[in-house]
Amino acid sequence: MEQLVARQAHNLEVARSNPASATKKPEKPCVDGAFFISDATELGQYSDSNDINVVPVGESSGSSPTKKMALPENFLCASSIIGFTLPRLHTGKSWYVDFWAYDPVYNGMKRKKYMLDKTKSRADKLKLAALLITNLTQRLIQGWNPFVKSDSTRHLTPFSEVLKNYRDYVSAMEVKGTLKSKTAYDYLSRVGTLESYIEECHVGIRFMYQFDRGFIVEFLDYLILDKDVSATTRNNYRTWLSTLCSWLVERKYIERNLCEDIHMLRQSEKKRDALTEAALTRMREYLNKNNKQFLLACMMEYYTFIRPDELRHIRIGNVSVTDMEVTVPAEISKNHRERRVGLNKKLLSLMNELRIFDAPSHYYLFGEDLKPGPKMTYLNSFRYEWNKMRKDLHWPDSYQFYSLKDSGIRDLANAEGIVVARDQAGHTDIAVTNRYLKKGYKVPDSVKNFEGGL
Repeated sequence: MEQLVARQAHNLEVARSNPASATKKPEKPCVDGAFFISDATELGQYSDSNDINVVPVGESSGSSPTKKMALPENFLCASSIIGFTLPRLHTGKSWYVDFWAYDPVYNGMKRKKYMLDKTKSRADKLKLAALLITNLTQRLIQGWNPFVKSDSTRHLTPFSEVLKNYRDYVSAMEVKGTLKSKTAYDYLSRVGTLESYIEECHVGIRFMYQFDRGFIVEFLDYLILDKDVSATTRNNYRTWLSTLCSWLVERKYIERNLCEDIHMLRQSEKKRDALTEAALTRMREYLNKNNKQFLLACMMEYYTFIRPDELRHIRIGNVSVTDMEVTVPAEISKNHRERRVGLNKKLLSLMNELRIFDAPSHYYLFGEDLKPGPKMTYLNSFRYEWNKMRKDLHWPDSYQFYSLKDSGIRDLANAEGIVVARDQAGHTDIAVTNRYLKKGYKVPDSVKNFEGGL
């Protein structure tokens, strides 16, 4: 190694002392599929600036042709992602070694620079430069990237590609009988939810090394806070994510199971209360005066039991005035099943008052400012408006937008029976409906007076 460094330093000294080098620009190294600096421009302290002349391989900045050595395809590059230029020494007012490498997050080439000014003598600078160039070149050839905090080239695999591979794997295991059809369906459904989260919340994850514990925790928080799922559902997603992480570890996309220290939530009753009759009256009076568009959203939640995130996706064409019902399409439904729920005269009357049906049928029922429009309202709009009202009315935190569904199920069950409430809510089991009722359900008098034939 010492002999190699000495020889490299000698070559650098010769190159710097050659008179021809003062007038002729050094030839650019040629590597297929990479970009290289065409001029050794004098720059100041370390900078990631891209204001520099770059040319594709095969083009020359001079007028005379340059003889190039044929190299194997993908030489020096482990994949199309790992691109770099060879390290070079720059002398002048400042001495430094620099090279360019591909930054996956930036999605372009960025410069990495090592200053040599702390070393005083010219000879020592040349030796240090030779050592740096030798070591950096070897590391770059082996796949190292200064902008990626990762020791494996598999960490640079596009995240979308990995999810596609996982989908293919789950489908194959279902065909072979290793996974039950229901389990496979649940896994693929959760992948879809994860992709929806990335798209809706504009999460900047492109490569596998960005898939970390923080990403998983934020996704689980999104399920609880924005999707309003139960602690049980959140825990089920955490269990699935642990299974996904084990699959990723086996294929060396990540180093360890990132879910190991993410705890399960205690599965207790939901910390929200149904609104009292007096609270419902106050809400109606307040919104009639201040925000009728949001009053429509509240009435839809109270009477139809449509989940808030599903409500955002409802279009005007999904509402049938003739049949007095609204259709929740399978593609936006939580359980991926189409269902129809009833509308009452109060809802239709308010819709007519707000001229809802004057808008095109493809418009969303709740667009910008909660008015019909071509773009659905933003993710937390209902919660935002509810929190403003709750503050003005001095209500407790246990009164939430989703409390309207609890209140509606309770009142419909008391008026028409729990079976009617179950069907309107789209529940497959009365036990699910019972969780919404808590202590507010009253046994109908018809049940108390039923004698039967026994």
